[in-house]
Amino acid sequence: MTSQVSSPAEQADGAGGSIGEQRSAHAPDGAGKEIRRVDRVIIRFAGDSGDGMQLTGDRFTSETASFGNDLSTLPNFPAEIRAPAGTLPGVSSFQLHFADHDILTPGDAPNVLVAMNPAALKANIADVPRGAEIIVNTDEFTKRPMAKVGYATSPLEDGSLDAYRVHGVPLTTLTVEALKDFGLSRKEAERSKNMFALGLLSWMYHRPTENTEKFLRQKFAKKPDIAEANIVAFRAGWNFGETTEDFAVSYEVAPATKAFPAGTYRNISGNLALSYGLIAAARQADLPLYLGSYPITPASDILHELSRHKNFGVRTFQAEDEIAGIGAALGAAFGGALGVTTTSGPGVALKSETIGLAVSLELPLLIVDIQRGGPSTGLPTKTEQADLLQAMYGRNGEAPVPIVAPRTAADCFDAAIDAARIALTYRTPVFLLSDGYLANGSEPWRIPDVADLPDLRTRFATAPNHTLADGTEVFWPYKRDPETLARPWAVPGTPGLEHRIGGIEKQDGTGNISYDPANHDHMVRTRQAKIDGITVPDLEVDDPTGTARTLVLGWGSTYGPITAAVRRLRAQGTAIAQTHLRHLNPFPRNLEEVLKRYDKVVVPEMNLGQLATLIRAKYLVDAQSYNQVNGMPFKAEQLATVLKEAIND
Repeated sequence: MTSQVSSPAEQADGAGGSIGEQRSAHAPDGAGKEIRRVDRVIIRFAGDSGDGMQLTGDRFTSETASFGNDLSTLPNFPAEIRAPAGTLPGVSSFQLHFADHDILTPGDAPNVLVAMNPAALKANIADVPRGAEIIVNTDEFTKRPMAKVGYATSPLEDGSLDAYRVHGVPLTTLTVEALKDFGLSRKEAERSKNMFALGLLSWMYHRPTENTEKFLRQKFAKKPDIAEANIVAFRAGWNFGETTEDFAVSYEVAPATKAFPAGTYRNISGNLALSYGLIAAARQADLPLYLGSYPITPASDILHELSRHKNFGVRTFQAEDEIAGIGAALGAAFGGALGVTTTSGPGVALKSETIGLAVSLELPLLIVDIQRGGPSTGLPTKTEQADLLQAMYGRNGEAPVPIVAPRTAADCFDAAIDAARIALTYRTPVFLLSDGYLANGSEPWRIPDVADLPDLRTRFATAPNHTLADGTEVFWPYKRDPETLARPWAVPGTPGLEHRIGGIEKQDGTGNISYDPANHDHMVRTRQAKIDGITVPDLEVDDPTGTARTLVLGWGSTYGPITAAVRRLRAQGTAIAQTHLRHLNPFPRNLEEVLKRYDKVVVPEMNLGQLATLIRAKYLVDAQSYNQVNGMPFKAEQLATVLKEAIND
């Protein structure tokens, strides 16, 4: 028997607070346990970087996706491969927000925190609202682990957690006891405590279990005893929730049947969606895909994924450094492939000279920058949007490059195809600016029909294209298409189409080396005109009442938090408009008209105001910048407060 209470609209995307406070309706089931039906939940798993929190969160997410909930995730882990155990810098967490309706963010604050040790509790307790549930592994709250993080007394006993509903569970002891028949050492058995926790939470929220057991058998196929041990620990966690008196309530979150159009969906991360987008673009262009890359966090997963798809004509080259990676990709583009290189901010700095060469050669090349915190090595596993000006201007000379930025994890698929369209149509390198939040986060993705994907096929030059005064037919590698200003793309080895490439300035048309001042001026202006003339869709504005005087302008991964904040304000009766940029170079042609339609323009960014600087300079609009550079995405409530203050100012 169940009952349901809907949360207010302004809380529909992760306002935080405990489940019980927001939705008090419940009823006992036939076994004496209560089942409460709620419309959304935010769970955060936290522990040592070796405790398997990312795997635990990923498995819970996969089962949630298969159940049909809308979801959004936020993995958060240290940069060190294995930070010191039990310390604050070594804490790894995974937050999942799932609901029976459309959501946009991983949530502002967890309704449930699973803390595997004192460090996990201390690192995350500030984010947990009063009344929320905290599940702690009591086995770890001994003197030494607590002393490592500055606990003089146990927070489980000194009253400091009285504002929360705390469930003390001896996860380690229970896991070891469940696995006593497997002949494992205590240390080996302890490694399965994350599966015990996953089983407990799966019971608590009525998650499916079959796929997790199947996953474990596949993951440990070569070690069937380990697979079965993990499955037994997982089932023990489920049974513990079913039988213990400490968990008298379980929760149901119905599938989000009204949130999605009809279709086939799967859970997907931004990097995976981007990888699939690159493959789809190459297939739609009827070109081989070549990735020249050097591993770097958080872009490496794209290299890993594309290396699995040789059956789709994908070639991957793990280069010895960033410069070699992009050099190989540009060489592949010269040879007639869709060339791609992946990196993050520090790698972009190393690739900048070759990007300039690609501008001069006018060849299609995709530069995928998964942005992270900087400068220099910065924060390798944290997110930021601080490479916009680097992508726009970070080369010597006048070297314009188009910039495309996805707004959600699933949108990385479409953005990759869009970037490929521009590169192939206009013969230019293109920046694709994702970031760590999108790359590692996940959400449901509607698998598209291949018939609906754009036709990206492009024609190679196959014959001479110019006639000299004496009637001789020749090939001019820089003779341009009058509509796109793109030069012809001739595959090396095509008879009669031999031509010179290189970084020295070319003569217009012939492609011969030229130091003529007038020709250089002409070529610089022509390359700029080509980028300025790229066809991008007009900007769409979300202004339902038409009475808003304040516009929120965003780009990239700020879409989710901005939209959630705007929804909250509108639910309170506040008129506010919103628009979001995918194309940052060139800007949509109607951007100026849109900006000047409003009295105030607010630009939230995870940098110190880079888009706002461009907007002010280009359109002379006094855009108000709101910035955050703490390595984490914006929270919806935080933005809602800022936007309301801007409206009332």
